[in-house]
Order: sequence, then structure tokens, then C-alpha cells
Amino acid sequence: MAEGYIISPEELEMLPENGYMLIDMRDSTAFEYGHIRGAVNMPGEECLSAELPENKKIVIYCRVGTLSIDIAEALSDRGAEAYSLSGGYTGWLRRELEGQEIVQKTKDVERSIIKKFKKNIWCRFTKAINEYQLVQPGDRIAVCISGGKDSMLMAKLFQELKRHDKFPFEVVFLVMDPGYSPENRRVIEKNAELMSVPITVFESDIFDSVYNIEKNPCYICARMRRGYLYSRAKALGCNKIALGHHFDDVIETILMGMLYGGQVQTMMPKLHSTNFEGMELIRPMYLIREDDIKHWRDYNGLHFIQCACKFTDTCTTCDPDSRSVSKRLEVKNLIAQLKKVNPQVEKNIFRSVENVNLSTIIAYKDGSGVHNFLDNYTF
Repeated sequence: MAEGYIISPEELEMLPENGYMLIDMRDSTAFEYGHIRGAVNMPGEECLSAELPENKKIVIYCRVGTLSIDIAEALSDRGAEAYSLSGGYTGWLRRELEGQEIVQKTKDVERSIIKKFKKNIWCRFTKAINEYQLVQPGDRIAVCISGGKDSMLMAKLFQELKRHDKFPFEVVFLVMDPGYSPENRRVIEKNAELMSVPITVFESDIFDSVYNIEKNPCYICARMRRGYLYSRAKALGCNKIALGHHFDDVIETILMGMLYGGQVQTMMPKLHSTNFEGMELIRPMYLIREDDIKHWRDYNGLHFIQCACKFTDTCTTCDPDSRSVSKRLEVKNLIAQLKKVNPQVEKNIFRSVENVNLSTIIAYKDGSGVHNFLDNYTF
């Protein structure tokens, strides 16, 4: 590939703002999670058939700058002045993080939680903790950080809770490296540094273990990661692990169970571990909306990786046709459509598992087995 098809982030900054068009060729989910300011989302090879400005340079980026090179070359062959952004979004993100001032960024992030986002984030965080009794005096909690927006916000919320010091408890900010690329691991470490979160990192070989698994590798990987987190947290003297699942995750799980699993169930705010005695899983972001988390992220100019899985480092996810759309994404889109007709649909889905009337249920299961409405019908 000729050098002429590639442009560096430094060279991009030197271009006049109205002199180029920036195209993000990752899928729409990745784009929504985070993108370079001013970019237009055209997943996969969509830009090859799009109407592009003739008087502007075309700059394309993917995840790590691999697939975008081929697209830039194809556009150049058609007469466009097209370039691939060296390093892709990950490279740009790493450079962006390196240039930020730590002390001021930490202050800004912490101030935003107790000021601008007090109602929608901080109050909902404390409400979940109180309503579901998630944190108790004497707890030692492993706050599990994946590197995404949800877990990093959760870490800052726990730091704020510690400052209030209403009762004694301890936290450990735990990061597991299951085989991240050096670039992705550096992004996680730099975000933690920027936000003054003192992380404890441990390594595992989970990515290598699931590399050759063809069926449901992501599910198996997630289960293995959960087990490793429990094990390390317990070794550190913790009795709980905290995960960053939010309100949207909860209602999506409810609908997924109904539509694809044929059952009514939900993601619980806390669970006792069945394999690690004395350990408990808690979800303190249970009542926080994802849109509010995104707003907090964008307001503070924060950038997080969507997925640090090494299988995406080759940009296979830049092309949405290369993989099937996940069931969770289908449900997320369904809820978005329903919300246009009924703005209360999300609350109603959530309330449906709080207001279960057993007298109108055909059958239900509990610890003692399956119960049918006919069991007591004659009475």
C-alpha cells in the first residue's frame, strides 16, 4: 500500500475544518459508543456507493486502521482524494488521552457527578444502593472495571460514596486483562489515570482459551471472566463484586427472556454466588439510564473503548455484514421503536417484573419446583 493513502492524526489536525470529510466506517453501535468529533457514520463499504463531496479530502477510519486502507485506495482509484487515518479510532483515542491534564480532568468529572448529573446519576445510584441494600457496613467490594463508560462511571460513583463516609466499607478497583492488545490496555490504564481511579490489574489467558471455540465464544468468555473476577476478588478479601449493568440492560434482559427464551425473568440487582461461598454480585447502576451515562461521558469529553476483545483488533467488526446482529441489539432497537409511540414503555417493562400477580400466571417456578394454576384451581 502506498504511503499516499495514509494520513496521521497529527496531519489530520492541520487540515482546515471545512477542507475534508471524516468518515467512520465502524458499525453504528461502535459509532454511537464513541467517535471522532465531526465524523459521519458510513458502516462497512457504504461510502463506496455514497455521494461524496468532490472538492474535499475524504478521510476514513475504522477501529485500528486496517480495512480503511482498502476503502481509501478504492476511492482514490475512482478519482477521489481519499486517505485512511493511521491507527484508526484506537490510535486517535490513545493520542487524545495522552494530551489531557489529569488533575483538572478529575475535578471536572467529579464535579459533574454531584452538580449537573446529581438527579439522573448520583441520586439513582444511591437509591439503588439503599432500596436493594447493596452496600452494608464492613463490606469490601471489588468494583470491576472493563474499561467502558459504565464501569468507569461506577468507579467514580463509589469514590464519591466513600467521601460521604456514612458507614465504613472498602473498595478495590479491579481490572482483569484477559489478553488485551497493548493499545487497548493502555487506553484503559490512561482513562483510570485521568479520572484518578487507582486500579489493580491482574492478567489471565481467557482470550487464548476461547480462541478456537466456534459456538457462543462471547458467552463462554463472559462466564469465564466472571469466574476469574470472583476468584481474584475473594483472594483480595472482598465479599462482593460490583458490575456496571444499567437500567437499559435490565429491561432488555426482560424482553430477551420473553421473546427468545420463552420465560419471564430479569437481571437481579444482587445475587449470591453459587460457586464462590460468601461472595455476592451487586449492580449499583441498576436504576441509571444509558442515555444519562452517555450524556455524562460526552459532557466531560471522555472517550472509552467499546470492546477490548482482541478478536476485534483486526477490524472484523467494521463491516456489519460480517456478523449477525445480536439479539440484545434487536431488542434495543425494538424498545426504541415502541418508545416513539409510548414514552413510558421502558418504565412499564421494568414495573412488569415488580408487579407480578401469581393468581394470573399459568405456571411459575421457585426453589421447590414448578407450580401450575390447576394445583389450587378447585378451591
